Amino acid sequence: MATLKVARDFMRRKLVTLTADTEVLDGVARLLRDNISGASVIDDQGRYLGVFSEKCSMNAMTEVVEAADACGLYSGATREFMKCELFTLSPEIDVFEAIDEVLKRRISGAPVVDSDQHYLGIFSEKTAMRVLVSAVHDQLPGANVGSYMNFDRNRIIDDEDALVTVAHKFQQTPYRRLPVLHHGRLAGQVSRRDVIRAEHGVAVAVRKRVLRGGCDERLQEATRTRMVGDWMDTSALTTSPETDLLTVAMVFLNSPYRRLPIVDSGKLVGQISRRDLLEAAAEILRPKPKKHHAEALYLSPLVDSAPPSLS
Repeated sequence: MATLKVARDFMRRKLVTLTADTEVLDGVARLLRDNISGASVIDDQGRYLGVFSEKCSMNAMTEVVEAADACGLYSGATREFMKCELFTLSPEIDVFEAIDEVLKRRISGAPVVDSDQHYLGIFSEKTAMRVLVSAVHDQLPGANVGSYMNFDRNRIIDDEDALVTVAHKFQQTPYRRLPVLHHGRLAGQVSRRDVIRAEHGVAVAVRKRVLRGGCDERLQEATRTRMVGDWMDTSALTTSPETDLLTVAMVFLNSPYRRLPIVDSGKLVGQISRRDLLEAAAEILRPKPKKHHAEALYLSPLVDSAPPSLS
């Protein structure tokens, strides 16, 4: 087996960071604009303070959506923010080919469906990482996606579910995407980011409404100014630049985190995401990978929009 890389060999050094005194709505807007799932929080000396993640964002904004629902304001249903144009996998496809597709398309996983579009499960980024780490460590042969997909039916949602219901499901589970089924067939998918984008639109609209006056006290309380420092995860795991690839992999496999800040003498010097690890592991297994042409990934634009009742 080739000499294992250490964190400094494949960590990212150019990072999006936030400060503790960044307003939450501005912090969330930055994550959405830069299409990232979280950012390290640092002080003015570059010292690491914590992470403001998608889950932190959701925890910060769901209170506003709950207040809007409690006050009789319609905040949206799944069908209004789910994605219908999806990349899917067949259970028969080779697992390494599936990993290549996930990396090439820069997605964190894909639904697995049969020839009639019946939903079978999810092939996730974390599952892909488990496959590659086993292959790097033990030189195990591949298999098909059907042997590795996640079958948990608790992650399934309906297109009529309310925004707050979907947000709560994300808060209560480690999943980053939830399939939407209609009569057993895959109708769409909702990611954490889809929910955060929808919640951000609601939060902005509710704040504007509160500023106009005459709103319920609960709405006023839910929209009071909050800072990133109030919601960041200060217990998120970090590691040093000398940590080897397999150790980094075990941290990801045994925790819910998707990124690992690299800290040296208290200062943030880089970051490794699950994707960075997957790409590093795939390079070890395939020193001369086939080059792929870039493909466009459909993403909803960041807009501060909300249902008519909140305008």
